[in-house]
Amino acid sequence: MRSAAVTPEGDRIRWVELPGREPARVYVHGLGATSPAYFTEVAVDPRLAGRRSLLVDLLGHGISDRPAHFDYALESHADALAGALTAAGVSAAEVIAHSMGGSVAIVLAARHPRLVSRLVLVDANLDPIPRAPGSSGSSGIAAYSEEEFVTGGGWEEVRDRVGPHWWSTMRLAGREALHRSAFHLTRGTTPTMRELLLELKIPRAFLLPESDGPLPGTEALTEAGVSVVAIPDCGHNIMLDNREAFVKATAAALAPGD
Repeated sequence: MRSAAVTPEGDRIRWVELPGREPARVYVHGLGATSPAYFTEVAVDPRLAGRRSLLVDLLGHGISDRPAHFDYALESHADALAGALTAAGVSAAEVIAHSMGGSVAIVLAARHPRLVSRLVLVDANLDPIPRAPGSSGSSGIAAYSEEEFVTGGGWEEVRDRVGPHWWSTMRLAGREALHRSAFHLTRGTTPTMRELLLELKIPRAFLLPESDGPLPGTEALTEAGVSVVAIPDCGHNIMLDNREAFVKATAAALAPGD
């Protein structure tokens, strides 16, 4: 395990690092998750192995610190991640990022372009989404006020809704971190994550479950050079549900010359 201080108060982002050649690959988890749990198996697959790989936990999640003073906006997550990557000597990384992590990765690439050379987005959030009381995802978490979520029983209600798999990593997240991250994810960014993605000039791929149907705005994404790839036999956690198809699609997206 390695770490770097990323706030003036000294709060640390931590990551698991696999040795290999440069440029590095950086794996970023989604809301309430942790990169080692979601990405280790695919990162060591022979088709993706061999690169220096950083399986990073964002602030508030997993093995990283959980500061209550941090605002957990997508921009703040991206800047903190940039600080960790800079401290690790990473530049021009290939970033593979899931769900909220994909949103953070888009903002990272837009705000810190020297750090990112390619993006593989795994069912990432591209647009603001409405808050939905009773939902188990970010829209349900953000439907609570922070006080309701942290001390008013919202945390326990979400625990009972999400199921044992997601809860195994969600329980590691700070309560303030989880709520604020969800709130900012539903609010999105200005310009939106989709607009930022369309403007990036680096190679980009977007993986989504085939069962979700066509990705809204696919034509515009494709025209802007984003490769949109539907993956069969999976849900939101593509890398866990269909590892073989995920590795094949990710390896293709990261192939030299693409």
